[in-house]
Amino acid sequence: MANKPYIIQRSPFVVPTTDGKIIKEHFGQATDGNSKLSIAHMKAPAGWSEPFQTPEFDEYTFIISGKKQFIIDGETVILSAGESIKIDKNTRVQYSNPYTEPCEYLAVCLPAFSMDLVHRED
Repeated sequence: MANKPYIIQRSPFVVPTTDGKIIKEHFGQATDGNSKLSIAHMKAPAGWSEPFQTPEFDEYTFIISGKKQFIIDGETVILSAGESIKIDKNTRVQYSNPYTEPCEYLAVCLPAFSMDLVHRED
């Protein structure tokens, strides 16, 4: 029997974190070895933030619920549920949820997210 022309992902890779953020990669390097694209479902707890980074990938974010703050080349952008953004590769950005409610969102990276390409600052 031939391979099917689709893949259903029911067991995403849960990325280990130490900051309370839940990351479930559905497609990408960690899940299926795809280096061209990654898709992750994320939940950032209230008060969460991560260091500035300058990734070598375009990142698309769609907010499902809550709000998320982006500092992009010094400009603060806040997105709410139903809004989305594309941030070009090689752009300095910081992601955070300084609000009192969790933020649930989807992130798509082209090429796929990898720690070698994200370039987080210390």
